Amino acid sequence: MAKKKRVKPRWGRIALVGTLALVLLIGVFGLGVYLYANSFNSKLDRTDPFSAITGDRPPKIVDGAFNILLLGSDSRDPDAPIDKAGKWRTDTIVLMHVSADHQKAYLVSFPRDLYVHVPQSADGQYGNTMAKLNAAYAWGGLPLMVQTVEGYTGVRIDHVAIIDFAGFKDVVDALGGVDLKVEKTIKSVHKPYRTFKKGTNHMNGTQALDWIRQRYQFPDGDFARIRHQQEFLKAIMDKAVSTGTLANPVKLNNFLNAVVKAVKVDKEFDLVSMALQFRNMNSSNLVFLTSPHLNPQNINGESVVPGDKEKALGLYDAMAKDKVGEWVAANPPSPAPN
Repeated sequence: MAKKKRVKPRWGRIALVGTLALVLLIGVFGLGVYLYANSFNSKLDRTDPFSAITGDRPPKIVDGAFNILLLGSDSRDPDAPIDKAGKWRTDTIVLMHVSADHQKAYLVSFPRDLYVHVPQSADGQYGNTMAKLNAAYAWGGLPLMVQTVEGYTGVRIDHVAIIDFAGFKDVVDALGGVDLKVEKTIKSVHKPYRTFKKGTNHMNGTQALDWIRQRYQFPDGDFARIRHQQEFLKAIMDKAVSTGTLANPVKLNNFLNAVVKAVKVDKEFDLVSMALQFRNMNSSNLVFLTSPHLNPQNINGESVVPGDKEKALGLYDAMAKDKVGEWVAANPPSPAPN
């Protein structure tokens, strides 16, 4: 009898915490886990999106600084290859810039409906048109997504990481859950329709993932979800440090094994090198941003998010030149709506 396929939960709409946890948490503990980190290199699933890209790419301007494109993937077919075009979608898109001195990491979240130019796909069937950003992944997989983000930002992408969140609740549960702030009482739109009460809530993996998928109950919709994702990442980082996970071999092993199962990275991604470069990092070194944008508009019958061209040009020029800190100081974020 053929073995019945296990249907994976659809976690594509949640934060790109897995890769960041894998990279940054090992870095927090530093050289003491050098060999241990090396053992996880062989466990990471790999892909090679850059070899399929044709045409010019942005140059690398500053040595030592680097950029990682982080994607959360979602599919109705759990057996579909996540690095190819087809049935997969990505609603979580983050460009992570690490400064040349490795003291700061800037994580820029892109609205999935950001209206951008998508180049033509390799098969010639799609693209070469303005569309929502997440269409690039559906039309041409990782190569087209990299091309689209590089074309929009003018920033060279050094590494990519994709997360399938089917088993990501195990990452949170390995930490004993996390504490997250709920700004107002809401009822989940997903089964079993749990209620999240205003205030600080201790959540296990299933609850936390449900919470950060919510968006319809908030006036800023998808941007509230982005904000909650960023808070979730900080909570995981802080919990791992405060509870001694990094110093406990059993806890650390369970935590990292859970993360590795949910992550796919490019061929050149070296976990040991990342650990060394991030050894002075913690959650206070992370700066969360959202790609500059205007209010949603209806274009050709679709609700899309136009980019704020002037501000976006300034941000991504600063990123290419490793001067994001200066841009942030000159462009403080607006307060979140109540």
